[in-house]
This record gives sequence, C-alpha cells and structure tokens, in this order.
Amino acid sequence: MTIGEICNREVVVVTRAATVAEAARLMRQHHVGDVVVVMEEGGLRTPVGILTDRDIVVDAIAVGLDPASLKVGEIMTPDLATVREDAGVFEAIRYMRDRGVRRMPVVDTGGDLIGILALDDLLELLAEELGALTRLIARERNKEAKLRP
Repeated sequence: MTIGEICNREVVVVTRAATVAEAARLMRQHHVGDVVVVMEEGGLRTPVGILTDRDIVVDAIAVGLDPASLKVGEIMTPDLATVREDAGVFEAIRYMRDRGVRRMPVVDTGGDLIGILALDDLLELLAEELGALTRLIARERNKEAKLRP
C-alpha cells in the first residue's frame, strides 16, 4: 500500500502572505490542526512550509505577537518534510520518525501537493491491520478446534 492510497486529499492551504489569524480561522473552519503553506504557480501548488496550531500558540500568542498582522511566512516551519505519493507506509513512518514530525504533505513526482499524511492516519491504518491479525488468530483457533475436536 502506498501513501497516495491512504493520505487525506482534502488539504487546507494558505500562502506565506496570509495572516496567522486567517490561517487559524481556516483551521477552525475545517477542524484541522495545520495548514500547508504553498506557492501557487501555473495551476500547481508546491508546498513550501507548514503552520500548525502549536506554532501559532508557541511562536505568536505566547510571545505577545498580533496574529492579525503577523504573516504565516514569518512563523511557518520552512524546513518542510514531504513524502512522495508512491512511498510505502513503513518508509513514511521511518521518515516521519527521523524528521520528528506528525504531519507531512504528500507530493506527486513533480513536487505538486496532492494530500497530507498525519500520524493519526497511520495509527488508524495500523490499528485496522492489527485487528485483522487478531481475527486471523481467532479464526485459526476455531478451524483447529473443528478439525481436531
């Protein structure tokens, strides 16, 4: 299974020029904890940063900056970790762990934004797979009991 198959393709995006207050409103409106900062050119959206609810609290609110006048580009995380849509699940998990991130934009081969992968998505997928394995164990026991009473 590839990341492109499990990522969320409904990504909330802003540009560097948006205010932090605008980004926060978008997060609230869409019930998400981050916005991907993109550069839009020729119909393509290239991720250039990410802004999380934590960034807003720690880098703006806690130090007394005005979110209405502060630009996203001033506090976004610019050293962006992205993952290609054709990457495998465990490759993405390893990359997230190595980079210390909980969310990663998913890009196509040209670097265009196609989705976002969150730790929550991976936990849900892994929980489903573990559930399938436990059902397999129970089925095996039942089969054994029927074959060898």
